[in-house]
Amino acid sequence: MILRKIKLVNFRNYKNFGINFQKNINIIIGDNAQGKTNILESIYTLALTKSYRTTLDSNLIRKDQEKFIITGEIRDDKIFKKLSLELYKNNKTAKINDNVINKISDYIGNLYVILSSPDDLQIIKGSPSDRRNFLNIEISQLSSNYIKKYNEFNKILKMRNDYLKLLYTNSLGDYNYLDILTNNLINREVDIYIERYNFISKINEYISEIYQNITEIDNLKIVYQPNVEFKDYERETIVKALSDKYRMNQKREIMMGMTLYGPHRDDFSFTFDENDIKIYGSQGQQKLAFIALKFAEIPIFEEKTNTKPIILLDDIFSELDKTKKNKLIKYIDNDYQVIITSNDTKDISKKILNNANIYRIKDGKLIEKGGESNGRTK
Repeated sequence: MILRKIKLVNFRNYKNFGINFQKNINIIIGDNAQGKTNILESIYTLALTKSYRTTLDSNLIRKDQEKFIITGEIRDDKIFKKLSLELYKNNKTAKINDNVINKISDYIGNLYVILSSPDDLQIIKGSPSDRRNFLNIEISQLSSNYIKKYNEFNKILKMRNDYLKLLYTNSLGDYNYLDILTNNLINREVDIYIERYNFISKINEYISEIYQNITEIDNLKIVYQPNVEFKDYERETIVKALSDKYRMNQKREIMMGMTLYGPHRDDFSFTFDENDIKIYGSQGQQKLAFIALKFAEIPIFEEKTNTKPIILLDDIFSELDKTKKNKLIKYIDNDYQVIITSNDTKDISKKILNNANIYRIKDGKLIEKGGESNGRTK
């Protein structure tokens, strides 16, 4: 999969901007606050209909404007697609080849991206909701069924929570209706648990070797932590465990007025030798653990989608020593389209630069001169 070009209208600091990318390594150079990260953000937003840097879509609109438009042209094998995303007065419109797509689940999955940025540390250091959000985003690219089930789950969860509050204030409420809501909730939860478990299991097939190659620290592992214990992740096992948990805790949930168990309470942790890296790891180890996670996703995306994802690297080399940079480089194969941002080229190895297309951004504009002697300016 190749992103051939992207055009931005009133997105962040860009009034009207376009850039053409090459098939392999693309490096966007610029000082801070010039807009280079905004380009990666626009690609990510075009792929997933939401930003990784803000929860408010309105923050993406250029100051004093009413809407933004992102348009991208993609080549996947011999198939060409045009994707566009427009936000106007909180209404988001997604199109494929100029046709409006009404369901987000039908849109996501047309542009596969794997992003690594300095903000990744928040997923390790932050709250369980940050980590759940990460799982939801990554798995949604790989499974339209996951998006569907997760959206249905959230709607039923709200209905069940509202009804639990009602039962607390009205002892004559219909408990049969609560059972119906619970069964409908479980039906969606099963798919979510299975998809999350399978995704993390696949990550663990690759992440330890990648992390060890970079840091010489062995046994990095992602540990899935649902708040319901399952003997295994077979459908029947999950259904029984959830049914038992809700039945045994019905009075407690009514008193609390909320659903206390389910995938909305999931978490996961990074561990090496069974030690939680959030507690025992340095910031550098934590950063590299998440980079290893992102690189572990690459073969998973290929296997699931039968195409190569686009790799977005936002200033990830700047704080790494030369040895670690070079060890990371081998995971950036020339068969992948990679788009990298950096303040300059001194943090990027000559091996990358020799095969790179270099772009310079200044004041939200593409500068077409002043390229590196060992790179190619576009």
